[in-house]
Amino acid sequence: MKIEDVIKSTVSIDDSKKVILNIMFTQNVLGEKFGELLKPYDLSSEQYNVLRILRGQKGNPANMCVIQERMIAKNSNTTRLIDKLLLKDLVTREVCPDNRRKIEVQITTKGLQLLTELDPKVIEHERFFANNLTKTELSELNILLEKYRTIK
Repeated sequence: MKIEDVIKSTVSIDDSKKVILNIMFTQNVLGEKFGELLKPYDLSSEQYNVLRILRGQKGNPANMCVIQERMIAKNSNTTRLIDKLLLKDLVTREVCPDNRRKIEVQITTKGLQLLTELDPKVIEHERFFANNLTKTELSELNILLEKYRTIK
């Protein structure tokens, strides 16, 4: 569906504005569908992102700076996210023995099991949207989006 139809615009929209509207609307659709996937697990997409980052550490702890710089949503309150994951026993948090100002966070076995359960559902979610595009189109879209957001 064209973005003009989605927003019920009766006036012509400049292509540069149309791209931004399309990206914003698409992000909302993706976010809503992903939120629906995570809702039964009482997880937000930001909490899920933290768990994925910690799993990527392969058993090594990550400090708050490492987690923050790898987050997709850079404006997330990482401390609050970690606190919520702690309450769910999905992560542990300890003071670094070498530097008492540093906090080290690790994913728990329960957190890893949750991600293992979610992995096929997330893959299905990704494929659901990707099915409308060919492999070439997906590759081109990635190149174009990366090029589009590069600020010179």
